[in-house]
Amino acid sequence: MLAKDKKVFFIGQSVNYSGNSIYNSLKGIDSKKKLELPVFEETQMGLSLGLALQGFIPISIYPRIDFLLSANNQLVNHLDKIRVMSKGEFSPKVIIRTSVASKRPLDAGPQHTQDHTEAMKKLLTTVKVHKLKRSSEIFNLYRKIISKKDKDSHLVIEDASYYNMIN
Repeated sequence: MLAKDKKVFFIGQSVNYSGNSIYNSLKGIDSKKKLELPVFEETQMGLSLGLALQGFIPISIYPRIDFLLSANNQLVNHLDKIRVMSKGEFSPKVIIRTSVASKRPLDAGPQHTQDHTEAMKKLLTTVKVHKLKRSSEIFNLYRKIISKKDKDSHLVIEDASYYNMIN
C-alpha cells in the first residue's frame, strides 16, 4: 500500500534481505524502492531526513525499537525540531517503522525486546508516536499517515509477532 506512492522509499536493515519480521511485509515491493543498510542507525536517520528534505517520503525501518535508541540524536534533535528551528520553512515527512520484538517462540533477550514507547512520547514534540495494539490497526493507520493531508513525521511501533505468521 505504501509503495504505491511515487515519493515513498524504504530504507533500513532487512528491507531487501530477510533478517527480521518486518521484512515479510516488504517482500512484494520492487527492490528499486528499497535501500538496504548496514547497522548504523544514526546515519540511517540522517539519510532519512535528507531524503525527506528532497521531497521523498522515506519509510525508515528499524527492526527493533531498541536499535532506534542509537538514532535518537538525529530523531530527537534534528527531525523532531527542524520545523521549529526553520520557522516552518522545512517540514520533512519521515515514517519510522519499528517493532517491539516478540518473546515467542524465542526470547531475544532484554536488549532486543524492550518497549520504549512512553519514553519516545516524552522525547518527541512534533513527530507523532503511534503504538499499534492490534494487527487490525496497521492498514488504517498507514492509510491515514500517507495521505496528502498529513504533513507530519510519524514513529509507528508495531508488535513483531504480527509478522511472524506471514509466509
